[in-house]
Amino acid sequence: MDTSLHITSQAVHTRRDDEGKRMGMWLFLFTEVLLFGGLFIVYATYRYLNSEEFHNGSARLDWVIGAINTLILLTSSLTVALSVSAVQAGKMKKAKILLWVTILFAIAFLINKYFEWGHKIHLGIFPGMDGFKALSGGESLFFLLYYFMTGLHALHIIVGVTFIGFILYYMKKGEVSPDNYVLHENAGLYWHLVDVIWIYLFPLFYLII
Repeated sequence: MDTSLHITSQAVHTRRDDEGKRMGMWLFLFTEVLLFGGLFIVYATYRYLNSEEFHNGSARLDWVIGAINTLILLTSSLTVALSVSAVQAGKMKKAKILLWVTILFAIAFLINKYFEWGHKIHLGIFPGMDGFKALSGGESLFFLLYYFMTGLHALHIIVGVTFIGFILYYMKKGEVSPDNYVLHENAGLYWHLVDVIWIYLFPLFYLII
């Protein structure tokens, strides 16, 4: 058997397509933008038709919790970016620590959201409950959109944490390294999108004036 042919064949099978992976992630993120973009259009339409009721619904939300969660996600976006930079510089231990910090920030966000939703449910402001049925039509639309859009965003947070968990696993196996970090970079891009979506959700629901 020709040894050079065997080596060439191995090289073909082990060739990385980093640009393809990046392009795949950007295409996926584009579909996410379309999803939330459509929801933002729905929100804008109903808010235009029910301006006063949406204002009243927003007044029932705690903007302080929303602001804290905004700060948490912005900081977590920074830690993800610093983690990617650390991998590129070969500082793997630092990169891992930064990813764990990102996960802690994500958990803090979800805990805040849990208590926020829990308080609303305690007051009966949840679809099917008495407090919700007592709302005006516009206010009920506001809270339907609030639960659906912030709930969908929380689901994306969970997916992002899972993604970061896989990056930590691949780091441990040595499959994420200074010369092979595209997967880590893609996880960072996904996390940045999650942050950007919240930056829009926060003023839309919490800061209606």
